[in-house]
Amino acid sequence: MDILLREVESKKDLVDFVKLPARIHMGHSNWIPPLYIDEIDFFNPLKNKSFGYCDHIRLLAYRNNELVGRIMGLINHRYNQVKNENNARFSYLETFNDQEVAHALLSKVESWALALGAEKIVGPLGFSDKEPQGYLVKGFDEPTVLAANCNFSYMNDLVKNEGFAPEINLVTYKVDIPEVIPPVYKRMLPRIEKLNSEFKMIEFNSRWKLRKYIRPVLHLTNRAFQQIYGSMPYDEKEMDDFANRFIWLLNPKFVKVIEDQAGNVIAYTVAMPDISKGIQKSKGYLFPFGIFSILGSGKKSHRMVALLGAIEEQYRGRGLDVMMALRVLESGRQEGKTEIDGHLVMETNYAMRGEYEHIGGYVYKWYSIYAKSLR
Repeated sequence: MDILLREVESKKDLVDFVKLPARIHMGHSNWIPPLYIDEIDFFNPLKNKSFGYCDHIRLLAYRNNELVGRIMGLINHRYNQVKNENNARFSYLETFNDQEVAHALLSKVESWALALGAEKIVGPLGFSDKEPQGYLVKGFDEPTVLAANCNFSYMNDLVKNEGFAPEINLVTYKVDIPEVIPPVYKRMLPRIEKLNSEFKMIEFNSRWKLRKYIRPVLHLTNRAFQQIYGSMPYDEKEMDDFANRFIWLLNPKFVKVIEDQAGNVIAYTVAMPDISKGIQKSKGYLFPFGIFSILGSGKKSHRMVALLGAIEEQYRGRGLDVMMALRVLESGRQEGKTEIDGHLVMETNYAMRGEYEHIGGYVYKWYSIYAKSLR
């Protein structure tokens, strides 16, 4: 049967777009459903401000009247202007193991992007690097965490068969939280004690106290992430939206902020408890009881997930990273955590990789972002 492509137009189309992956990943033990109440808004151009500076296309694929695939194409004009690029992106591609469906979806996005003047298409990559990016290429037996893609291995083959090649590789580290201070950090303790007199470490015991730091922290992120692949600066409305999506999931004890003597935020790190088991149990629904499963799983899990962190450029190399890492490790131990998932790090980000390896971290998952020339 021929494959029919249809753009997302109605509310039903949007719901179908959001809920298709649950069918594709049925029985996939590592897959984590999205939080549907959030996901519906995320893919709605009337609710998600990021659509305002992007051309986009959202497609559904049908065979014999059955929904069998989806994709979103993006041209992020703000990012292209800043980076002096002319790229399009494909994102949120989901299909069964069916090359014809993948071809129909990808080729449609390619022709759409080419008509708008794009020279290259990359993906999977959404509006920014703060979303799941890249396909998992190694480590399929390892657990998935929030904000990371979980895909079957065949997705890499489907994409490569359409002429795409790896453009950017990313890695995820696992760190076992040690019972005692790692020797490399112990040697730095005198230096850390001096830093404690120069700077102020801010720690938290409630989500409410985090709120006043949201904008200062994300303004620092904008400055520090300028050279990170796929990263887009937030405006203040986007900062508030981003915080509202995730702040309720955080354990405030895993957030550390450093201020200088004038009270300016110069460094921070944010980790969260792994809530993947709770989201799986809730099947992506917060109500009526899913929220209790999700928050409860964060308390029971032995894993932390490192989400974001940054240091003001002029303060890098002075030990602030170690100062925060020691406190995060201690907070993790106090909360019963035994390991950290380092989330996604660019393969070439040797400074960040070195930080993980200094405390015994090792790579346990690999991801790739693919690219294809359109001209």
